[in-house]
Amino acid sequence: MNDLTRLRLLSARRCCLALAICLLGAAVARTQSAVEADGVLTGIDVLQRDGFRQLAGRKVGLITNHTGVNRHWVSTVKLLHEAPQVRLAALFSPEHGFEGQLDVARVGDSRDPTSGLKVFSLYGKTRTPTAEMLSEIDTLVFDIQDIGARFYTYVSTMGNAMQAAASHGVRFVVLDRPNPINGVDVQGPVLDAGSESFVGFHPISVRHGMTVGELATMFKAELKLDLDLQIIRMQGWHRDDYFDATGLPWINPSPNMRSLAEAVLYPGIGLLETTNLSVGRGTDTPFEVIGAPYIDGVKLASELSQAGLPGVRFVPIRFQPASSKFSGEVCGGINIAVVDRSTFHPLRTGLTVAHVLRRLYPQKWETKSLNRLLADERTWKSLVDGKPVAAIQAEYQDELTDFLRRRDRFLLYDAEPRK
Repeated sequence: MNDLTRLRLLSARRCCLALAICLLGAAVARTQSAVEADGVLTGIDVLQRDGFRQLAGRKVGLITNHTGVNRHWVSTVKLLHEAPQVRLAALFSPEHGFEGQLDVARVGDSRDPTSGLKVFSLYGKTRTPTAEMLSEIDTLVFDIQDIGARFYTYVSTMGNAMQAAASHGVRFVVLDRPNPINGVDVQGPVLDAGSESFVGFHPISVRHGMTVGELATMFKAELKLDLDLQIIRMQGWHRDDYFDATGLPWINPSPNMRSLAEAVLYPGIGLLETTNLSVGRGTDTPFEVIGAPYIDGVKLASELSQAGLPGVRFVPIRFQPASSKFSGEVCGGINIAVVDRSTFHPLRTGLTVAHVLRRLYPQKWETKSLNRLLADERTWKSLVDGKPVAAIQAEYQDELTDFLRRRDRFLLYDAEPRK
């Protein structure tokens, strides 16, 4: 073999080796992409992937609870505490406390045993961070899993904290998370202006179809907050995704929100719990059962079944709550089984339950506090007056259409379904 032949063979081998390296690199890249495509990256996952550069050099106060974890169950507290370029200086907790286990009217301050940091309760003496709480930080970070209903208070905690951050010149960063009951379906009446409260922070519909990051952008714009706001967006989440399509770990967001099935029911059934009706607190399946000692479950199930509500079935039951409303008393009622969530409409279902209860038990079912979570005077009055549900829905359609128009400019994620 002459020198020219040897040179040609050596050159060919080098080309083959280079091609093999390129193909291997492409395969690794495809594998990494496939791994990421298997699930959603939340805001904390993206922040971690980026080496926490968005918080580099910042003195951080973290508003979080047990739901603040990455896709591998590692807590956001641990990740920020160990990030060398981030100084985690304080922690803040919402309703139900830092561990998410308390179902009480007021939660005190505590201390995180892992980081040693004080946890300031935003469901105790105050529901808004004070100047003293913010004195050692220049950035507030919010990382809590919401549930997708207006009256779930974690969003109110975020809104209050945003206002405090704006007042004290503190940057606000939201580590975004999925709306677990999807970001497409928007239902129910819109909160009346002037009816804002801790269970209704802003004029939005009952089922808002937004993420916490999207809500934060709306709050900043519509409340005209002079605020340095940054949203760490998710990757891989599509608006039509329910939580079970994300590949993320389910963590009960609060003591009585124990499954995605309950989250789907919550915007409609949760509306009723300010009345003298058990919505299953004190049972193994909150929001999947409703009842009261004065209710005939067979009759209620029959009436609701005749209403022709799509995607849901009603089974008469008797149950005895171990705590909360009607604790220790036997209640007649129903189990609510969602059999097709693609057609199920929680608001229409909740309003229909209210309509039937008003007709069957006009003296026993008390409606005076029904508007506390509904927060829409006309809808409340129409329910009390016994108007048909279709007519009630038609009454609030204009305000819902207006909310959809307002909402559109704040959406951060693709509206098209996954192909």
